[in-house]
Amino acid sequence: MTRFAKNSLGRMVPAEVPGVGPFDPYSGPFQRINSVHGIVGASVRLRTVDRHGSKIAASLEQAIKNSGLENGMTISFHHHLRNGDAVMPMALETLKNMGYKNLTFAPSSIPDAHDCVADYIKCGLIGRLYTSGVRGRLGGLISSGEAGIPVVIRSHGGRARAIEEGQIEIDVAFLAAPTCDKLGNISGSSGPSACGSLGYAITDATYAKHVIAITDNLVDYPVARNISIPQYRVDQVVSVNSLGDPKKIATGAARITRNPVDLKIAHDTFRLMKVSGIIAPGFSFQMGVGGASLAVSVYLEEYMKKKGIVGSFGLGGISGHMSRMLEEGLFRALFDVQSFDAVVTESVSGNQNHVEIDSSWYANPFNAGCIVHNLDCVILAALDVDVNFNVNVLIGNDGVLRGASGGHCDTAAGAALSIVVLPSFRGGVCSIKDSVSNVTTPGETVDAIVTERGILINPLRQDLLALARGAGLPVVDIGDLKSRVEKLTGVPEQQERAGGEVVAVVEYRDGTLIDAVYRPER
Repeated sequence: MTRFAKNSLGRMVPAEVPGVGPFDPYSGPFQRINSVHGIVGASVRLRTVDRHGSKIAASLEQAIKNSGLENGMTISFHHHLRNGDAVMPMALETLKNMGYKNLTFAPSSIPDAHDCVADYIKCGLIGRLYTSGVRGRLGGLISSGEAGIPVVIRSHGGRARAIEEGQIEIDVAFLAAPTCDKLGNISGSSGPSACGSLGYAITDATYAKHVIAITDNLVDYPVARNISIPQYRVDQVVSVNSLGDPKKIATGAARITRNPVDLKIAHDTFRLMKVSGIIAPGFSFQMGVGGASLAVSVYLEEYMKKKGIVGSFGLGGISGHMSRMLEEGLFRALFDVQSFDAVVTESVSGNQNHVEIDSSWYANPFNAGCIVHNLDCVILAALDVDVNFNVNVLIGNDGVLRGASGGHCDTAAGAALSIVVLPSFRGGVCSIKDSVSNVTTPGETVDAIVTERGILINPLRQDLLALARGAGLPVVDIGDLKSRVEKLTGVPEQQERAGGEVVAVVEYRDGTLIDAVYRPER
């Protein structure tokens, strides 16, 4: 019988996950972080290789044999190649054909296109899953309870912490390497499969016991420019014909939305930022790359030019629009953990102020200074929110997993001003609930929510509320807006949680459990 504990948000979470181990319940965004002192983390494995040699293996199968991988061990991948990635399916198929079973699969995230992961769970290759994102057929399999394996969902900062703290021990890291030489120097910003920053892969390469670089662009030694991962972190190199589809790896610059709802949300978000006083010399900023989030940057760019404001840095998954703002001198630097389009890839390789960072530097709360803790403002999307400002980015209205934790809770906790943007309803269902089906980001770290029908200010931010009202912004009480929208959409049925089957758990960035994912009622 699984024991449950109630965390500080009132969510019932397992005290232990079979096959993984015990967890403490979430007790506040900085409770554990502020109490941690002197933890001895995971060690970096020392290894030696032959002098003047080559690390090139004859095949991926041979590299796996050389690695010493055994059943039950942990493997990792990065997701920088996004939906163009062919390395993850290639490696998993090879491992299946070699007869491996019960591996712990610990990728930084799982791209939308990789429904095949569901098949590798069904055949027994994958016995545990640690990831940030779960979508598509895989999300359906896990949500149904048919996967039958432990699943732990972590934020990007939480994953880096778990690796460095020793909770995730990577035995073999399979790293897609857009450019690589015979000794394993890797660059992410050149080659036919260039993807820009390799921020998530850097952490894996640092702590994995064995690292296999897989490349479709093996070049003469040495890779001389823009080395993302140096040779002393790589054990073997495998040359293949292709890492995937370049058209789905590095797309053109993301387009600004023309959706009037998104544009209204973006404009009101910018207005809130402006009246808050956060946009000032030295301002730091992070945003998403879709819908209203990206549109905010258009208003921001125009205002910064008009006022002569130069920001300190842009952060996160970097879009082409942010790269342009760097070129225009509106920010002094970009810190890039993941590049989203071809424009960014060119900026990483050509602009010395466009800095490639690893996921720990980005968002791990257990180090001497992750960058999210220096953020002034972040704009975040959501699937839905509740009247306590808690945010869900993982589960759809049908109760099925269809999203990713990403850096959502990391940046919300770190930023001085965190704003969530979303339409007031989707698919005929109100986006504001009495209680979200799953808490990814706690409401105590969310300062405001902006919809096309009004701005909702967290009662914890009375200072921001006074500024917004004083400026005549369309501030609305969150409960009142929920009632108004539900008169249009009706009240959705709430998914039952208590007593249901837990199919996954959601870790907060500090390693405590913020929520559990329950199998939706049939």
